[in-house]
Amino acid sequence: MSRADIIVARPEGLYCPAGDFFIDPWRKVERAVITHAHADHARTGHARYLAARSGLGVLRARLGRIDALGLDWGETLVVGDARVSLHPAGHILGSAQVRVEVGGEAWVVAGDYHFSTRGDTNPTCEPFEPVRCHCFVTEATFGLPVYRWPPHAEVFADLVDWWQANAAAGEASVVGAYSLGKTQHVLARLGAVPGPIYVHPSAEALNAAHAAEGVALAPVRDWAELADPRALRGALVIAPPSAQPPWRWQREVRVRESFASGWMQLHAARHRAGLDRGFILSDHADWPGLLAAVAATRCERVVVTHGDEAVLARALEERGLACGTFARARPARDDAAPSLRA
Repeated sequence: MSRADIIVARPEGLYCPAGDFFIDPWRKVERAVITHAHADHARTGHARYLAARSGLGVLRARLGRIDALGLDWGETLVVGDARVSLHPAGHILGSAQVRVEVGGEAWVVAGDYHFSTRGDTNPTCEPFEPVRCHCFVTEATFGLPVYRWPPHAEVFADLVDWWQANAAAGEASVVGAYSLGKTQHVLARLGAVPGPIYVHPSAEALNAAHAAEGVALAPVRDWAELADPRALRGALVIAPPSAQPPWRWQREVRVRESFASGWMQLHAARHRAGLDRGFILSDHADWPGLLAAVAATRCERVVVTHGDEAVLARALEERGLACGTFARARPARDDAAPSLRA
């Protein structure tokens, strides 16, 4: 990266010299601009935080009491010699792309984002908004041509049918879903349901933060009811993979297990996890979405980060774009494929 770059890589994270702030830093800093509240982007210990106003609730639910300023979408804040604005990324509630303009040149750091070429969106958050820029910093979590998401309507119809069949047999259905983002996405899209829904306590405060922002979620039952495993018959349980496995319930009720993730595109991942079902549902862009998002910015240059960087960079170069990666590698993400994150 050249000295003139608006965003550079430092040991603390991505840094804007003109504004003296970091974007999603992984070490403690004085000023942090946060794209969204997932743990690999938002950490405790920074002196001051800047985030999208709609995401402050989930950010505080995760980090506790922090000194945080919220920006409305498209609102401009002057920080040093930089002009900063936030724009919807479509990933989770309050997820933002960070537009930084210095001396008439604009860069956009997209963070994690979801952009669908067929128009699928996540009802829990604002849809991705293409932002014109000179340089676009894109993720590549699913930056391989194999990743092509089925329509959301098909995925959720399949999930409800699976749940209904299990309920008719007196069985319980468990969906592995991360507490922030995926759990709310599932709850927002279930519609008419064949039985009670239980959500792991780790999502309670996050669900409340969504409700405070006007996000409609399916009603859930009190988790404490599951002290009697018979309450599981016909139920849907949504819990993160890190939660205690349901084997203790199996003596009373047969439990069918599934996982909702983009990694379920790979049959080997589902097989390794020993799941009954895998639902291909991601709040990241798939391969067509990544290419379309970059094109929609009408940028001249792309920086690819965290994921299958080389493959996506090569594809973008073939489309005539100047493309590269940050010199300093980001620490390993906790949503790499073996953990089935995202």
